[in-house]
Amino acid sequence: MFLGRFDHVLDEKGRLAIPARFRGDLQEGMVITRGTDRCLYLFPLAAWQGIASRLDALPMGDPNARNLRRAAFAAAEPVELDKQGRIVVSERLRQYAGITGSVAVVGMNSYLELWDQTAWDAVETQVEEQGETLASQLAGQF
Repeated sequence: MFLGRFDHVLDEKGRLAIPARFRGDLQEGMVITRGTDRCLYLFPLAAWQGIASRLDALPMGDPNARNLRRAAFAAAEPVELDKQGRIVVSERLRQYAGITGSVAVVGMNSYLELWDQTAWDAVETQVEEQGETLASQLAGQF
């Protein structure tokens, strides 16, 4: 389970330390890919395999399904923890997310989001301002 926010710094080689409390759940490998809202998603391998299976089941004849598959698979990259508990975030993915230095590693229960820290601060402020509205709009879905 991935919960909480942790701030880390990307080094000059594009390496990012993964919070120690999450490393055990990522030992089997992981996949990093573009997320929505200009962040990156980091999935444990087992979670990614479930997503990949669902994407593979989409109908090839549907152009929206083909484009979703292209978006998901073309941007995805396998990554592994090094001995210091770091992953390498490719230049292409760093550019997509605007990550240059400080990174917010945000637990999303079954996966992690990686954000440029300034971008995450703006999202967090927005969520705090809209919290009551969001809760009331989504209350019926729980």
